[in-house]
Amino acid sequence: MDTAHVTYLGQLRTEALHLRSGEKIITDAPVDNHGKGASFSPTDLLSTSLACCMLTLMGIAAESRQIPLNGLKARVVKHMVAGPRRVERIEVHVQLEGAGLNGSQRQIIEQAARTCPVAMSLREDLVKEMTFIYI
Repeated sequence: MDTAHVTYLGQLRTEALHLRSGEKIITDAPVDNHGKGASFSPTDLLSTSLACCMLTLMGIAAESRQIPLNGLKARVVKHMVAGPRRVERIEVHVQLEGAGLNGSQRQIIEQAARTCPVAMSLREDLVKEMTFIYI
């Protein structure tokens, strides 16, 4: 079964339609690659997908163990290189109000994040820097 349909809109923009939900995502080429930078670029989505997947898997692991994930959020930094142009490194800085979480709880949610499906699907030579900040 198809997951999405993608249409080229012209001027380096695409529209992706998620078939199950009907939700749409617009992408635009980044300014440094002939685009307008008016939306997420495909490589922005790749990098952001890693963070979304990490937080989702943290949520799954936490729910089944009643681990609170208050204020859970992530900051994503994408690093590009040329020759060939590609994402070389993705930094994901995860933050949550988890100062009271014990070592075992932290280990559970961090392991869930590090082994999320997106992380496991990316090339091994793509550096994935994951930091966890408990405030």
